[in-house]
Parts: sequence; structure tokens; C-alpha cells
Amino acid sequence: MDALTTALRVAGSGLHAESTRLRVVSENIANANSTGDAPGADPYARKTVAFQSVVDRNSQATFVGIDEIDADKAAFVQEFDPSHPAANPDGYVKLPNVNPIVEMADMREANRSYQANLQVLKQARELISMTIDLMRAR
Repeated sequence: MDALTTALRVAGSGLHAESTRLRVVSENIANANSTGDAPGADPYARKTVAFQSVVDRNSQATFVGIDEIDADKAAFVQEFDPSHPAANPDGYVKLPNVNPIVEMADMREANRSYQANLQVLKQARELISMTIDLMRAR
């Protein structure tokens, strides 16, 4: 039974990590066209999520945690549009360093990982229920 509760905790940590990743990806997609609010100002910077392994000494299980959420250091795209309110004196507007195709791929991967962790939760819960049923039958 202890192994099953550990499995529940490990899967729960995975769910938390992937839901954070999905939230960050959604934020990136929502701001993919956000420019700066002043001429020459930097636009929205893409955010990335870094995971870390966390070892629980009591159960000897490895959990996943969020190491950091940080801004992507990639350069902003510049587009010539002198009529844009955020254009610099040369007429260029800085656009976010968000690539919607990359974000959609990240979203798909995070969704699949979330579903896998959810399946582990369901299986562990089912095994716990079966164990309780067996104990009652005695």
C-alpha cells in the first residue's frame, strides 16, 4: 500500500509540473503578438519552464518539481512598420520571440505527459480500491 501512495504522490507532482508548463505555454501563445507599449520598448518575452528532480529520502522516490520559470533569451523579431505606435525612430517594431508552432508542440507534449500522469493516478487508485476489497473479503 505504501508503494501505491508513493505512486500517487509521484504522479501528482507530475500533474502539477505539467499544469504549470501548460499555463506558461498558454501565456506565451496569448502574448505572441504583444508589442511594447512605447516606441522602441521590448515586447513580451517568451517564458520557459525548467523542471528539477526532487528525491524524497523517506520513500526513495523521485518527484518532479519546478526549478524556475524564466524569460527566453532569444532575440526579438524586428519588423519594419513605421506607422505602428511601438516603432522605434528607424521604423522597426520589436515583436515577441514566441513561435506559435513551437508553443503548440510544447503544449501537445505537456498535454501527453499530463495524461500519462493522470493514468498513473487512476491505476494506483484502482489498485488501492482492489486491495481494500480483498481485505474486506477476508
